[in-house]
Amino acid sequence: MIGKGASNQSAFQSSRPLHRSLRPLAATLVVVGFGWLAIEPALAATVEVRLRLPVRARLDLADKKTITVAPFLVVTEEEGSIDAGGVDVEDEFEGYLTRLLKRKTHLKVLEAGPVDYPTYDLQDLAANEDFWRYLGDRTQADLILTGSLDFDVQDRSGYRTEEYVSPFDGRTYYRQVLVEQTGFEYDIVMEVFDGKSGRRLYSDNFKDFKRFEGESVDPLTGMFENLYSLEDRISGVFTQRLVETSRLLFN
Repeated sequence: MIGKGASNQSAFQSSRPLHRSLRPLAATLVVVGFGWLAIEPALAATVEVRLRLPVRARLDLADKKTITVAPFLVVTEEEGSIDAGGVDVEDEFEGYLTRLLKRKTHLKVLEAGPVDYPTYDLQDLAANEDFWRYLGDRTQADLILTGSLDFDVQDRSGYRTEEYVSPFDGRTYYRQVLVEQTGFEYDIVMEVFDGKSGRRLYSDNFKDFKRFEGESVDPLTGMFENLYSLEDRISGVFTQRLVETSRLLFN
């Protein structure tokens, strides 16, 4: 009896180290399955992994096949703005938006043609469902995209304090240096209307600011730098997009 019990106890004790040795291995296999690892999981309490998760489009386009881009209202230049170099803000933006819709969505882009707005106050215009219903009927578009634009080119030149090491005594001094900079700011209000009911389906405000060294930066370059920064957000209104995020896995 004693011999049998000792044998069972010995077998039980010998199985415990084997059980412990399997735990780090199991953790390793689970983590490796995710694929995004930069550290050894068996040596850490937590492991950070990078995931790409889908984000649904802001609009449900299940029964929508066509869209038209109506003229955007251009906000007048603010005080302190400098010459935009003759850039046609409305034309450039609408061309970019049309190309983006064709490239990123399944929607067929229809020509809006000349549009005579009953008012140029965006808030009053958005509330005029009769007008949007009329425009939807005229263009035969399921969706109407419009809004307002404000593109500012700003002189951001100014003085900056920097260190200066004297070649005579080797001491460090501070001096004011003129730095020439140009700022480009894009402020876009985007609104989407239902072409059949005239109801507003979506409204949002997109802003971006870019700063460049020098005073002779091409305004068109600045404009498209703004738009490229906003592209994922703008296209996300109509299409699903992927975002990167991190998660912690616990051993």
